[in-house]
Amino acid sequence: MDLSQLREGLTQLGAHEPLGSLYGDDYDVIETQMERYGRLVEQFARQFPATETGISLFSAPGRTEISGNHTDHNNGRVLAAAINLDTIAVAAPTADGIVTVHSEGYEKPFVVDTRELKARGDEKGTSNALIRGVAARLAERGFGIGGFQACVTSDVAVGSGLSSSAAFEVLIGAILNHFYNGGGIEPREIALAGRHAENHFFGKPSGLMDQMTSAVGGFVMIDFANPTDPQVQQVRFDLEAHGLALVVTNTGGSHADLTPEYASVQREMQAVAKALGAEALRQVSREQLLERLSELRSQVGDRAILRAIHYFEENERVAEQLAALAADDTERFLAMVNASGQSSWTLLQNCYVPGSVEQGITLGLALSRLVVTASVACRVHGGGFAGTILAVTPQYALSEYVDLMETAFGKGAAQVLRVRQVGATRIEFA
Repeated sequence: MDLSQLREGLTQLGAHEPLGSLYGDDYDVIETQMERYGRLVEQFARQFPATETGISLFSAPGRTEISGNHTDHNNGRVLAAAINLDTIAVAAPTADGIVTVHSEGYEKPFVVDTRELKARGDEKGTSNALIRGVAARLAERGFGIGGFQACVTSDVAVGSGLSSSAAFEVLIGAILNHFYNGGGIEPREIALAGRHAENHFFGKPSGLMDQMTSAVGGFVMIDFANPTDPQVQQVRFDLEAHGLALVVTNTGGSHADLTPEYASVQREMQAVAKALGAEALRQVSREQLLERLSELRSQVGDRAILRAIHYFEENERVAEQLAALAADDTERFLAMVNASGQSSWTLLQNCYVPGSVEQGITLGLALSRLVVTASVACRVHGGGFAGTILAVTPQYALSEYVDLMETAFGKGAAQVLRVRQVGATRIEFA
């Protein structure tokens, strides 16, 4: 499309259908998104005044973790969902192989030459590394790559626990997919390219849940039994149609000094696995653990055993939750959200740092149970020890729940989300 077509399209009712598939059918929300894209189009026109044609709009969603708390690093299952918060781009291809990305909040553009695809030490921890890494992985897999110009903005806040970096990586992959591969790259490949960029170019040893959920959309179960070839299943389930709302609350606290706490979870789970003759807990069973319980207590300690029990139960729970969603069994799904939360609290023990008087996550979980007790399902969200909790609440209790969370944790702490059924995509007007 050219600039005039984009400008016109973003003021017409024809934009409502494609945007509605991403953000819901609320008229005011869609109008707000049309204005958001319109502002980005105007920024693109200012940054790249010589480019007037071949321009497209792209979107890649953030994600929320539904279940599978600390299971992926032991070859387990995880359940996540794409959300309505996203990273978007206005982009056009170039013939010179240079990627130039102006991202809101950054003074200088990110510039990467796609003819140079080796990881660079001076780029570690930067967006340049993510761009170069995605392009490198796609090229390695035999896909087309090339240059493009883009303006990017995001409402997936950095540090929110909703995967802003994965949304950016997948967005880059989606742009390369449509400009140089005719949209033919499978979402799985784009997700793998994002993980490759994060692991080998950016320097962060992340898993695949974030990128896969952003690329695929909807509720996504990922099974890491074979970590080099994880299996992916998607279920389309509309929470709103069942009278439910998804809320993530930031309970506060910094993750800065928590690296040893996170590391202890994986280390202790793997210590149990190794004591049972395996590398990861997925390769052994709870029955094997119980048979050697006395011996294991002296070898690895009680907390490691409790965390292993959490793993075995949580790993099975993910599969059961996916089946519940597929069967439209809302009651069973919510019961298992609560069970996941209780297991993380009591067995995994990642809801607070031992000895700390600051226990925002556990306070948030306790308060959640005070609102329509039988109906609100809640759990720790992500790595734990500090940060966010997830709740699934009835629509009729939503206002009461948000008010209580914000009374405890401050205005704006509670964020109401929608599950987005569409993964990373190019937006096309009729």
